Amino acid sequence: MNQPVKSQPPKLLDRVREAIRLKHYSYRTEEAYVDWITHFILFHNKHHPKDMGVSEIRAFLTHLAVERWPGCSMAAAYA
Repeated sequence: MNQPVKSQPPKLLDRVREAIRLKHYSYRTEEAYVDWITHFILFHNKHHPKDMGVSEIRAFLTHLAVERWPGCSMAAAYA
């Protein structure tokens, strides 16, 4: 007999895309949001964001400021 196929809930990035489209954001904005979320997840070794909190967000933002764009943090120090 054929078993009914259990549908999986939509994945995180699919839910993000759907929410952005419902708000009628541009395609470029959608791609930027998905890209930043993907970077965040990969930075934390593919842990799901629902399992992370403030400390993980702080670590990612610190990484961006210090490692990825050190000129930005230096510019802020002289402002």
